[in-house]
Amino acid sequence: MSGERIFIFGAGYSARAFARQAAAGAASIHGTTRSAGKFEALAADAVVPLLYGGYGFGETLLPPLRAATHLLVSIAPGEAGDPVLDDLARARLEMPALRWIGYLSTVGVYGDHGGAWVDEETVCRPSSDRSRWRLAAEQGWTSLAERLGVPIAILRLSGIYGPGRNAFVNLEKGTARRVVKPGQVFNRVHVEDVAGAARHLMGAGAGGIYNVTDDEPAPPQDVVTYAAELMGIEPPPPIPFEEAGMGPMARSFYSECKRVSNAALKSAGYVLRFPNYRRALEAMRDARQ
Repeated sequence: MSGERIFIFGAGYSARAFARQAAAGAASIHGTTRSAGKFEALAADAVVPLLYGGYGFGETLLPPLRAATHLLVSIAPGEAGDPVLDDLARARLEMPALRWIGYLSTVGVYGDHGGAWVDEETVCRPSSDRSRWRLAAEQGWTSLAERLGVPIAILRLSGIYGPGRNAFVNLEKGTARRVVKPGQVFNRVHVEDVAGAARHLMGAGAGGIYNVTDDEPAPPQDVVTYAAELMGIEPPPPIPFEEAGMGPMARSFYSECKRVSNAALKSAGYVLRFPNYRRALEAMRDARQ
């Protein structure tokens, strides 16, 4: 896979993990950020940093974008649509070397399914504006890939955690809460599995839709309890959902409940590094010691 020229739109938490995994086999990795203050951190992850705010491509973006063999998109759409798609349409950019597109989406596009299992064939019925915008962006990127004649892998991600973003950090900060809503489960995935799945699908030139999530949807309070156990401290007291005083966004997450299958990703040959939150927390605990 040597000679890959990778271009990342939105080199944030997950995309930087992907870049670290892809660096050994790539000729170059360029990635965009809204802040020049992040240039040094991106460079440390083998990413050539470029400024991009979603309002047109500057001259520094165009050469590596034209030369890209693989494109990973990790910028969220908004009410006005997907900024990258809009800018590509305006630029009428030709990408003759392009061989694959990866689009990082969300399992939120499925909406609420009352705790039932869903897979890639399940009808999407998003309930939030954010998820409706994501579904529209998926369709837009799929149409673009069809016009360009390249495969596109849409990775529907569950809740992402990993180094710096986990229950240990929240417990140490005193922000961890054990909100209990009977029957509520969430899907989650370690950032290294987001990166690993994207890297695997890119290497295989795979197209299609893939749920990127671990094997075990679980109540959120169980994750906090297990992290506290590993730290040797008492977990925070349980709080009934009705008394949690959540804001609108947090309440919207709790309004949806589903169990997301990762069978398609496994069928594509990817083996999860962290199949459940316990294995991941134990590994992160060991790394901190």
